Amino acid sequence: MLMLAAFTLIAFAAALPGAILRPGAWYRGLDKPSWRPPDWLFAPVWTFLYATIALAGWLVWREAGMQGAVLPLTAYMVQLVLNASWSPIFFGLHRPDLAFFEIIVLWIAVVSTIFLFYPVHAGAALLLLPYLAWVSFAAVLNGSIWQRNPAPGEERPR
Repeated sequence: MLMLAAFTLIAFAAALPGAILRPGAWYRGLDKPSWRPPDWLFAPVWTFLYATIALAGWLVWREAGMQGAVLPLTAYMVQLVLNASWSPIFFGLHRPDLAFFEIIVLWIAVVSTIFLFYPVHAGAALLLLPYLAWVSFAAVLNGSIWQRNPAPGEERPR
């Protein structure tokens, strides 16, 4: 159970930048698509996702250990670092453009983690599918916000 707690702490540590860098006035002032979920939905969705991310990592570790799952667990850590990096780019730097490219790299890392987890523990890989779905949706939303809000001096066709 100690390792489950460790995986939980590691997964939820990726949430810290998002908890610290709140959307704020800048985000409220952006032109956002009408299909964007309400702000209150993000916290419960991410809480669920971080719990499944933690459980998936722990299941792979429990099945193969650190030595037996070096590559899958490395991919797991990379996607968590990328996950933690998105909020500082989007909300901290106010750069939806850079955040969009970062979330594409995150998406690739999540897909890679799923593929690497599957041979070790299929259930762990399946636990990451809601995360992949949410990151996919978030990438589309990020891209839409970027397109609707060009940087000062930057024009985009609509």
